[in-house]
Amino acid sequence: MRVHRSCLVAAIAMLAVSAPFAKDADMPHGIDLAGIDHAVKPGDDFFDYANGSWIKTNEIPADRSSWGSSAILSELNSKRLRELIENAAGAKAPESSDTQKVGDYYASYMDEAGIEAKGMTPIKADLDRIAAIKDKAELSAYLGTTLRADVDALNATNFYTDNIFGVWISQALDDPGRTMPYLLQGGLGMPDRDYYTSDSPKMAELRIKYRAHIAALLKLAGSADAEAKAGRIFDLEMKIAKAHWPRVESEDVHKANNPWQRTEFAAKAPGLDWNAYFEAAGLAEQPRFILWQPSAIIGISALVGSESVQTWKDYLQLRLLDHNSGLLPKAFVDENFAFYGTALYGTPAIRDRWKRAVTATNGAIGEVVGRLYVEKYFPPESKAKIEAMVQDLIRAYRVRIEKLAWMTPQTKEKALAKLATLKVGVGYPDKWQDYSTLSIVRGDAYGNARRAQEFAYKQALAKLGKAPDRGEWVMTPQTVNAVNLPMANALNFPAAILQPPFFDAEADAAVNFGAIGSIIGHEISHSFDDQGSQFDAQGRLVNWWTPEDARHFEEASARLADQFSAYRPFPDLAVNGKQTLSENISDVAGLSAAHDAYLLSLGGKPAATLQGLSGDQRFFLAFAQAWRSKLREGALRSVIVTDGHAPGMYRADTVRNLDVWYPAFAVKPGQKLYLAPEQRVRVW
Repeated sequence: MRVHRSCLVAAIAMLAVSAPFAKDADMPHGIDLAGIDHAVKPGDDFFDYANGSWIKTNEIPADRSSWGSSAILSELNSKRLRELIENAAGAKAPESSDTQKVGDYYASYMDEAGIEAKGMTPIKADLDRIAAIKDKAELSAYLGTTLRADVDALNATNFYTDNIFGVWISQALDDPGRTMPYLLQGGLGMPDRDYYTSDSPKMAELRIKYRAHIAALLKLAGSADAEAKAGRIFDLEMKIAKAHWPRVESEDVHKANNPWQRTEFAAKAPGLDWNAYFEAAGLAEQPRFILWQPSAIIGISALVGSESVQTWKDYLQLRLLDHNSGLLPKAFVDENFAFYGTALYGTPAIRDRWKRAVTATNGAIGEVVGRLYVEKYFPPESKAKIEAMVQDLIRAYRVRIEKLAWMTPQTKEKALAKLATLKVGVGYPDKWQDYSTLSIVRGDAYGNARRAQEFAYKQALAKLGKAPDRGEWVMTPQTVNAVNLPMANALNFPAAILQPPFFDAEADAAVNFGAIGSIIGHEISHSFDDQGSQFDAQGRLVNWWTPEDARHFEEASARLADQFSAYRPFPDLAVNGKQTLSENISDVAGLSAAHDAYLLSLGGKPAATLQGLSGDQRFFLAFAQAWRSKLREGALRSVIVTDGHAPGMYRADTVRNLDVWYPAFAVKPGQKLYLAPEQRVRVW
């Protein structure tokens, strides 16, 4: 399960226009008519109908693994952010001010000549610390010093860092008033356990390339006997991967609620010196933890005990180099991209340095950049209009819940209470992050990144022992995305996504409700989907369904899982309907509620015909064009294996479950997407 339920994925969430856009762009305020392929019947493939001509006439840029709406918007945002950040870098900002920190971080990352001249010097002290490890106690302590908290428990099953575990700081599953540390499986260099364990020829080929990448990186660092070390490191990662939980199992929140006392770790998970680990991690005084994947943590801990200290030292040096390659000389950057960019996702060319610098600056000091972004690009009137749309969607959900024939009064009462207490953040957080204790030094790119990571970790640990902050954001305002936080019963809609064509103040209601309205509805629905429905209005993990209601919901969910499992983009790989079920439920429910809200917005008046299209046609086309996407094969395969979202091409075809779509496009029996009325999935 994903505690941070995001509606978009950078690889596939694409917008609805065929050219870059800005406020002053010469573009229609509505449907991209030129992108429609009229040679395709809407009832056969609605995604291709809505987007086919755009797909035929647009190529994926060389530095992208995918292209389409969110990538286009992200490109526009990157250019805007570059201007804001470079202005900060060149400004006479007060010493140690946030503005100076933004400018200095970016300028340091951009100083390729300086980074090249320093060579391995910046990272040498950390490599030496690893080399100096003499025994398992020192190994455990080192692992503790590298524990990081930039992890989303419900949005990932592998934690990317130079550590074997990740920690996620959030409210307790059974006690909304208490903040707890969750330990999660980690330690893999490839995205997911399936990359190690699958017998697919594609995965087998990637394993060979990954092992070669390990050796190449070690050689660049001057390591002796790199090939042999690469073999031992790969074998260790294979053992770690086999200990990992599969993604679907990791998404079961009830399996994740495993509280352990700190004093129990040594007996329950022998191998790692837990006292040394927690002491070094700053968690020695924490009495209680929740283990998300306990058997994986037990298995990895056992590997700390069974594998040689030297093998672990080689592994840790590799992970440190890989994790920080972007801050090292060009040869490291190129080798990292050769595997993670080209081999893994099929991307031919690396992104420009300034784009990577913008991404790095956002990751390190994102809310300062966000403040600059909001001041220039998110006017108060946009915030007000989106907040009004949110209320329209909540009203539509309230009506839908009240009218549900299958739901018992007891369950309705609790569902309506949850809807009434939903906290919705639009644009930016109410309270900005304080970066006053973060030290950024111009010219120290590696040191800046390490200090930023340590700062974020300390900020996360500072939450322990305090009541959860339900107003806290998990995304920066400049992020093209949106998110549901079931444990906080809260939603975040960052400013960056609240612009054309997701939201256009000059477009009509059908287009806006079909695009951003369906996203708002999607995020609201996450509070009531197969996973969000397990949390009550206070974010407590508790069953508030009657057995009859739960049975009806599960039957509808099973039909939707089967529907998506039938989508097979490759002969050897199909969509996993169970893995993507939560997102698919929210797509169906969100689109249905958005259509209800659209009709409510008309106030009983008939919809106008615009661009030669009826209101319903514009609504559904806006939805389908919001999932416009082209992906390279490696990227599409990765989405299917690792992501809780189905690829955009299938999300667009969610329309087949709504009765009103059929007359809008004259969809008839015999067409590929046609579902008989009793086969259409209706949840909320």
